[in-house]
Amino acid sequence: MEQTSPDVGQERPTHLRECHVHPRSKLTAAGSGTRLQPKCRVRGRAVIPVGDTPQGITLTPDGARAYVANRDSNTLSVIDTATDTIPTSAGPTFVAITPDGTRAYVTFSGAALVSVIDTTTNSTITDIVVSDPSTVAAITPDGTRVYVTVGFSTVSVIDTATNTVTDTITVGDAPTGVVIAPDGTRAYVANQVPGTVSVIDTATNTVTDTISVGSFPILLAVTPDGTRVYVTVVGDSALSVIDTATNTVTASIGVSAQPRVPTVSPDGSYVYVPNAEPDTVSVIDTATNTVVENIGVGDGPTDIAFFPDGTHAYVTNTLAGTVSVLATTVIPDHGSTGGGTPVTVTGHNLANATAVHFGTAQGVITADAATSITVTAPAGSGAVPVTVTTAGGTGTLGTFYYAPPPTLTGISPAAGPVAGSDQEIVITGRNLAGTINAFLGDTRAVIQTVSDTQITVRAAGAPAPGGVAVTVNTPGGLSYTYLDPSTVTGVSPNTGPATGGTEVTITGTGLADTGQVAFNGTPATFAVVSDTTLTATTPPSGTDGTVGVTITGPGGTPSGTFTYVTGPDI
Repeated sequence: MEQTSPDVGQERPTHLRECHVHPRSKLTAAGSGTRLQPKCRVRGRAVIPVGDTPQGITLTPDGARAYVANRDSNTLSVIDTATDTIPTSAGPTFVAITPDGTRAYVTFSGAALVSVIDTTTNSTITDIVVSDPSTVAAITPDGTRVYVTVGFSTVSVIDTATNTVTDTITVGDAPTGVVIAPDGTRAYVANQVPGTVSVIDTATNTVTDTISVGSFPILLAVTPDGTRVYVTVVGDSALSVIDTATNTVTASIGVSAQPRVPTVSPDGSYVYVPNAEPDTVSVIDTATNTVVENIGVGDGPTDIAFFPDGTHAYVTNTLAGTVSVLATTVIPDHGSTGGGTPVTVTGHNLANATAVHFGTAQGVITADAATSITVTAPAGSGAVPVTVTTAGGTGTLGTFYYAPPPTLTGISPAAGPVAGSDQEIVITGRNLAGTINAFLGDTRAVIQTVSDTQITVRAAGAPAPGGVAVTVNTPGGLSYTYLDPSTVTGVSPNTGPATGGTEVTITGTGLADTGQVAFNGTPATFAVVSDTTLTATTPPSGTDGTVGVTITGPGGTPSGTFTYVTGPDI
């Protein structure tokens, strides 16, 4: 039987065999399963039709064009102000573009070759013969070599000057994804069947370490600073986090069913993971390793490509034959009607912002820089524009969607084996769209499909038999946040008349959620400027002297001092 490369739109079976799995089938960890009809909703996101079964997508370094590998129509789509189509060999799967943007290297599930495309003319320069069908390619930062996962156990190394294979490296079984560290010294390869990641020294092209990461790792991403590698582990419906200094797994982040290509935002703040089963993209905060949002996209999302400025991204919807366009300027872009959601706003010329409004309500700025602002969303309802005000004016950066709290009304079946099961469990209720996590007791259930009134999940094993609570975490759900203690470092000016009315600036830390400012116990009118700054107006005092200035909020009650003085009279 002819060997074919493992299908990136699909994880491998539990045993290595010669096969080619069509992306419309979905394997479970046990090696079988059936694709369900999508039930998530897509919130007004632009969609671009491309070819049949689009999988990999890559942008040129300047972000001017995107190249999409359409596996079942044997073409590359080029997304530009006008679209173009390039005929290719059988089953193009992924595309890697050189750092100078002049050439694209295309892998094929149905041919033992790698094609080289001239991105100026969008024509094929040459086809490089490899030993077996190719899966994923990654190019070194200096553009001199391409590392390609090939067949069932090897990585081919291509010299871009000659477009010839110069080395072959044996890795684990069924290698799929490959990424290269930003400094070019190491390559990381996901091996499906052993459940490992091979670490390759690119100076010697030898495997220097093997890291166990979980069941069916398939694809990877590396942070811009090279400190972490993220691996989608399909059998665990999770994202493993590798510390590249120690080559150890430091976290496993639960996502939804059938995770595909992880992609790190250009600033390293978030990882985006397409989930091919519920047709969502999970957004993970890299500082906390938590899912902050699930975004509905098209049918069978597989790969993501970011614009260089981080404000937009393309997502290939493999089963729909389309590419979704995501605005990533407001993350997360939905939250509770009660407010309190931490939101990152991305754009340009944002330094020293004076206000961020969600509709007409003002949020609390906790950090700002030239390209991003962190703000706490105020209470609100519906869909509202997010606007940022700086010295240069006010601009609209995106939309924020307020979600009401979820309500659960039923679960079926209501019982199952303590060891867990692949049987689908249907949870019904209201306001369930965008569900981030579902739990049966303390055990996270794997989300299969999501709609506003229904979630289907599969249950993992439980510690012991017995009844447990069913909970879901949605954008409209309640949360509790542990805060560092607040501090007050200064009150300026620190003197003023006993008649009150002095405008003072209070500096410190953890001031964003301040509930009251008081001078000697008397409440004062105040405004939160940022997490480190308040302004307040001193109330009148009956006597001269130094009094305490106390700040009351969830981070504690820090204090400073202010001195009242009586002015001269006749």
